[in-house]
Amino acid sequence: MLRATLFSLIATVLPTLAAQVPLGSGHHWQAEHYPAILRDDDIAEWSLDKLPNPDATDHLVFETVHSLLQHWPNTRMRNGHNIVPGSIPKGTLLYHGTSRKELPPGPDWVATDPEHSYLFCQDWFNHPQEGCWHLTLAATRPLKVIYFDGNSAAELPCGTLDTQDLIAWSKISDGNHSSERERIQDLCKWGRNFGVDGFVSEIMLCDFTSGVRAAFANLVSRRALAPMQLFVSFEVLNAGSWHNRFPGETRVQLDLAGLVSFYDTQLTPSLTAIRAGQERWDHRVGNISQEDLSAVKSRLEAVLIRPRGLSSGIDWETLVQVIVDRYSERLELTRYLLNSLATGPDELVDLANKTQTQLRIMLTPYLLFSATPTDESDKTELDWTVPIYKLCATTHTYSMESELDSMTDAEKLLLKAVRGTSREICRVVTKMWAAGVYAGIDPLLNTKGSGGISVSEITHLWGTWAEDLNRLMAWLDWNVWIKCNPGCGPEEMCYLPTWPIGFPPKWGPGREPTSPSDPDRPDLDRRTSLEFRTVVMESVAEELSNIIKPESDEWIRPQPKCVRRTGPHKL
Repeated sequence: MLRATLFSLIATVLPTLAAQVPLGSGHHWQAEHYPAILRDDDIAEWSLDKLPNPDATDHLVFETVHSLLQHWPNTRMRNGHNIVPGSIPKGTLLYHGTSRKELPPGPDWVATDPEHSYLFCQDWFNHPQEGCWHLTLAATRPLKVIYFDGNSAAELPCGTLDTQDLIAWSKISDGNHSSERERIQDLCKWGRNFGVDGFVSEIMLCDFTSGVRAAFANLVSRRALAPMQLFVSFEVLNAGSWHNRFPGETRVQLDLAGLVSFYDTQLTPSLTAIRAGQERWDHRVGNISQEDLSAVKSRLEAVLIRPRGLSSGIDWETLVQVIVDRYSERLELTRYLLNSLATGPDELVDLANKTQTQLRIMLTPYLLFSATPTDESDKTELDWTVPIYKLCATTHTYSMESELDSMTDAEKLLLKAVRGTSREICRVVTKMWAAGVYAGIDPLLNTKGSGGISVSEITHLWGTWAEDLNRLMAWLDWNVWIKCNPGCGPEEMCYLPTWPIGFPPKWGPGREPTSPSDPDRPDLDRRTSLEFRTVVMESVAEELSNIIKPESDEWIRPQPKCVRRTGPHKL
């Protein structure tokens, strides 16, 4: 049986292989189509010493697009830069906790997970013994939404709400960071002109009577669960962690062909000089010029009336993920090897061999047979690596040239982002690999002959490798590399400081919480006049503030840490 199957497989595969035309034959490929074939100007253009433009944002567009709808990266980099149209599919369930058996009369918040909405299933105004009302909403048609990336549900004055404010009010005001009711109402008023049903930071639904079917359940109020309140609150963090990484929140489907990015330097040139010299944590969009803001709003409005199918059809989400999958773990492993401590010359050479092997593995699909050192004595002569570098950098995008006419503005931006990011990865990896070749440690290209390996040369190579790789990984700044180290135990979860846990909403960066006895802190009776949602969020934040205590700068630069999911709750 096995033998017959094997012969059948061979009979199927051999004719296929025989019919394939070698790429090197030149029979079907022209220089302008196949990236490994060089034109006259390629040597200078593809120099391994040519660094990215410091004002370029290709890597920022790439990483923010890769992070869309993922909780972890948008909690880490709180200030959003992308606005993306999308939809919530028919049949999707959404949830809303309330104190009354009434549909909200106007725009209000809903959650994709009941663990989140249940926080609001309580009654500050009557008696918890009467229970609370939990509303389940089923989408009866696709709901048209607009997604703001970043930690755009956090009511902070440091930039988290900038993109929403610019769309709602054409300006930002740090004093308006708590004006959430006014913000959602004005966003919905603006979106009504384009058939928008809601906005996604948390999901803000504009009309609870349109596109959804509602069902109420009378549940035990969270306030009646005194012994369990802490666990209920922690489950909000746990439910959020389900969407930490790719593919993120799958109940919202984005149309990347309609992406509008504040990292688009052609669309928002006024932000380029403002970002100069800043760390990514500090990037904000609030200082955009009025001219650029008008261009952003015009682009977004055009996107919202564009038929969704009007695009190239390229799956940009998958393309970006393919590149992250190809390199993220391999670069991380290479960094681990370079950070390993060698106790002697033999161990140093062994680690160098392992590192060179990883570099070769990353480049294997692009190591052309004809690409070998032309002058093994001249280590600065790297022209022979250019075909490898170019093939690596362009292999995912060279075939898309023919699609440019059908691409939207967003797709052209995405293409540029993929090109720029791939190019820098391949430049650094090719340069590191070539250095290893000249050091005589490549398993297949031995430039040393029988001369042996110089430990001093390997020591110098080690420092150069570490510098190049650290610069690349800092430039990419992929959130897949941000994790708890060492990893968390089975009763723990890896956590990034998240609004409002640890910081009640009224406390900003650098401000210390007031004590419960502070006369300026509103008591329960005085707080009943505040927005119900704000009351609940403050109560949860205060409840957990003695357990989760971020450092003073972690609102802006949150760092991962393990936190217990089971009692006793502590970091």
